[in-house]
Amino acid sequence: MSKEKMTSDAIFVNTVDALRTKLGQIRAAQAKYAVFTQEQVDAIFKAAALAANHARIPLAKMAVEETGMGIVEDKVIKNNYAAEHIYNHYKNVKTCGVIEEDKEFGIVKFAEPIGVIAAVIPTTNPTSTAIFKCLLALKTRNGIIISPHPRAKESTIAAAKLVMEAAEKAGAPKNLIGWVDVPSLELTNMVMKESDIILATGGPGMVKAAYSSGTPAIGVGAGNASAVIDKSADICNAVNSIIHSKTFDNGMICATEQTVIAHKDVYDAVKAEFARRGCYFLNEDEKDKIRKTMLINGALNAKIVGQRPVTIAKLAGFEVPDTTKVLIGEVESTSVDEAFAHEKLTTILAMYKAESFEDAMDKAEQLLNNAGGLGHTSSLWIDNVHEREKLLQFADRMKTCRVLVNTPSSLGGIGDLYNFKFTPSLTLGCGSWGGNSVSENVGVKHLLNIKTVAERRENMLWFRTPQKVYFKKGCLPVALDELHTVLGKKRVFLVTDSFLYKNGFTKVITDKLTEMGIAYTVFSDVEPDPTLLSAQKGAEQMRTFEPDCIIALGGGSAMDAGKIMWVLYEHPEADFLDMAMRFIDIRKRVYTFPKMGEKAYFIAIPTSSGTGSEVTPFAVITDQETGHKYPLADYELLPNMAIVDTDLMMSAPKGLTAASGYDAMVHALEAYASVMATDYTDGLAVRAMQLIFRYLPIAYNDGSDVQAREKMASAATMAGMAFANAFLGVCHSMAHKLGAYHHLPHGVANALLLTIVMRFNADDKPRKMGTFSQYQYPHALERYCECALACGVTGRDDQEIFEKFLKKLEDLRDVVGIRKTIRDYGIDEQTFLNSLDRMSEDAFDDQCTGANPRYPLISEIREMYLEAYYGEKQ
Repeated sequence: MSKEKMTSDAIFVNTVDALRTKLGQIRAAQAKYAVFTQEQVDAIFKAAALAANHARIPLAKMAVEETGMGIVEDKVIKNNYAAEHIYNHYKNVKTCGVIEEDKEFGIVKFAEPIGVIAAVIPTTNPTSTAIFKCLLALKTRNGIIISPHPRAKESTIAAAKLVMEAAEKAGAPKNLIGWVDVPSLELTNMVMKESDIILATGGPGMVKAAYSSGTPAIGVGAGNASAVIDKSADICNAVNSIIHSKTFDNGMICATEQTVIAHKDVYDAVKAEFARRGCYFLNEDEKDKIRKTMLINGALNAKIVGQRPVTIAKLAGFEVPDTTKVLIGEVESTSVDEAFAHEKLTTILAMYKAESFEDAMDKAEQLLNNAGGLGHTSSLWIDNVHEREKLLQFADRMKTCRVLVNTPSSLGGIGDLYNFKFTPSLTLGCGSWGGNSVSENVGVKHLLNIKTVAERRENMLWFRTPQKVYFKKGCLPVALDELHTVLGKKRVFLVTDSFLYKNGFTKVITDKLTEMGIAYTVFSDVEPDPTLLSAQKGAEQMRTFEPDCIIALGGGSAMDAGKIMWVLYEHPEADFLDMAMRFIDIRKRVYTFPKMGEKAYFIAIPTSSGTGSEVTPFAVITDQETGHKYPLADYELLPNMAIVDTDLMMSAPKGLTAASGYDAMVHALEAYASVMATDYTDGLAVRAMQLIFRYLPIAYNDGSDVQAREKMASAATMAGMAFANAFLGVCHSMAHKLGAYHHLPHGVANALLLTIVMRFNADDKPRKMGTFSQYQYPHALERYCECALACGVTGRDDQEIFEKFLKKLEDLRDVVGIRKTIRDYGIDEQTFLNSLDRMSEDAFDDQCTGANPRYPLISEIREMYLEAYYGEKQ
């Protein structure tokens, strides 16, 4: 192939103006190519690969003739590889239009070209790298401008022109591929600056310039691969593979072995095999001469790159047999001052003796850290069947992106020859260790912009309840029969508070357990605001008693404490703060809640109509040191069985009836307004509201009314089921903290805040709305009006209905004796104001806040607290 035939007949690029014109041509061509179909692109890609493959021999001859480096026959293999293996690997890869689609999740990914690639080509691989980069550009619908090395410009341009002509003949736009005819530092810098991405292969200086150009760059680092030979290795295979690798194109592939580190037990055998196969071991004088020849002023001498040993020896001032394959220098130092420790890019190899496998790894690490090559390639020769632990140790220790096992590293590192899942490439990324942006073999994916079209999708929702819920006045003894007849339980741990225990509420349970022959013990030290310390004490007693069933009897406090004890009993290793960690989506939380129920079956029995804890996956616990309340939430906390027996609620005092009943109302309303509300939860929430409006005043005024008590029990449990699945809102977040800081009963705190929060939520132009895929726009007002209508409130429009509904809720609050403001409960003004900022921030961070239909700012929570304190906006 003559030089004249390979000269471009287009613009001759030797000046800034000519380069600017050429870049304009390439951009225009790329704009046309960007709309080509996959079928068109693949036909062009194939035609270019075939043309390059046909020209593998003349291009190899040109490269050796021009550069004076390497071996023609090996460069033929490189050219063949650049065409054949790259084509084969990417021939069926989608690079145009839709490349991935998941209809179920609503994701479509499109491949788009980047634009114009700046391709800097090294003198060591002038034709194969040009073929490789041009083919990648064609496959990805990019244009490419090539900046060849000055000492390899003719062969590089020849390769590029050949690919270009084949591409154009197959239908590619004219001028899609271009090059600099007379390369210079100025033009190379312009190529990098004016392109859209740089694909840089070459020395560290050039790669650094690429990364400093201001243009996104994919560059590669220097290689300095060490081959560690373990005592378990197949010596014959190892040595001959290393020779094969080191002599390939006279050692110019960057992944080639630069050093051998052999275990002392096999060192002599390794040395003998090298010598037997034609390698030459340098004496001390020859080593010194090679050192002086190899590095000039600390830099690699270009005259030795890609040369035969006989040539290098003559340059150094001595002679070796013409048949010598590799010059080997036995050395000890791994410091930067040792010339043999550096990358050589030629047929020179350093050899070290290791006292142990650990010492071999130390030396390999030292060479990378001291003499360069971080991120590139490491090689290990070992019995990979019986010495897996060593292999994994080596892989863990080496800060290189390619760790090759029993593989000649030059041909192994470029991929697809000795491991067929290893991406073929002639540009090998070295990651952050080598100062690169990629840590793998560079391919088409690095030259594409991936556009993702994500359609809105709604989360899969759920409705979860305890396995069994028993209800009706007098159902407790009958339900407990299952402990013996169905579940076969032997030991029960009963958790309650001192009031219930002293007043005989536990007797119906303990009598039944005795009748069934089930052993039991009672923990009755649960406080009104159960503390972590109390739960820890209970769990300690559980570990001593070893129950197979836990029964929590009482209001929310006893059931919450019982749940925490259950966790600490079954999983004493669990970290409480991890369990209390807030999450956005319960299915995606950072902390995985431990599996419950493996030691004990959990039964919740409420004695008040309000908390719904018997059917919820929530528990609120107080840190006794700080007074901070932690709401825990996870479906592992869901009781296995709930028993709702009105007999246990008949003697509830008025204050408890009011607070717990209004708490249930807030549960229902917040579940209905929640961003996570569903048809399943809505029905329960609405029915609960209807029952509470009708029966709470009756139960409050006449606690002996069985029907009222029973209906309130059902309402509380239904509201609990609703918010167990739809979650709550900021009213509960604020109530949690108001109770923690100022010791107001939880139901009272909720009642004081409810209508204020509802007005806040009902704004159809909120600063921020809640974030959940099902929640499409602010519509809390509509939701509240739906509740109002279901509860018998009517009006001319939504606003009137809403105002009447608020009045109905406030009237209910008044009827059951709950005061109007926080101040009315005797909380000192200054004490309240001193806690306000901290309380507002804690409420914002409460687990319940995330499901609120309006996402509150901390300042807005603060304003609501002030209104609740004073009874009017401040």
